[in-house]
Amino acid sequence: MAETKKYYMTQDGLAKLEEELEYLKTTRRQEVVERIKIARDFGDLSENSEYDAAKDDQAFVEGRIVQIENMIRNALIIEDNGDTNEVNLGNSVTFKELPDGDEEIYTIVGSAESDPLEGRISNDSPMAKSLLGRRIGEQVTVTTPGGDMDVEIVNIQ
Repeated sequence: MAETKKYYMTQDGLAKLEEELEYLKTTRRQEVVERIKIARDFGDLSENSEYDAAKDDQAFVEGRIVQIENMIRNALIIEDNGDTNEVNLGNSVTFKELPDGDEEIYTIVGSAESDPLEGRISNDSPMAKSLLGRRIGEQVTVTTPGGDMDVEIVNIQ
């Protein structure tokens, strides 16, 4: 039997997923059902684009509900152990690109919470994999889609 995927997340990330699930089950699901009812009144369903769009929305909402329920069921909460000597899941890492010295800060989170535009990268990403387990002052080669990048870890929070 295949292993169930575990979803690493913070307590805040879990709370956000639970909020989204509640919204989808109570509000969004009802909105879509209402759209389907209205679209049915337009007549012939075989040529009814409003009906097709509403059914597509319904499929998306139901799929997202199943996905979130699975993520919550298989959630592993990231505990802050206070260790800032080594990069761990949940830490914010400041590093500078070598040799030009541009500093960047990323927080390593589970895939359910990742948002690279907000500085939150997945622990499954190549960058996070390269940084996990490293210490301040270490130089690391990070493989990115744009090529390899050498960095030095400046701070861990």
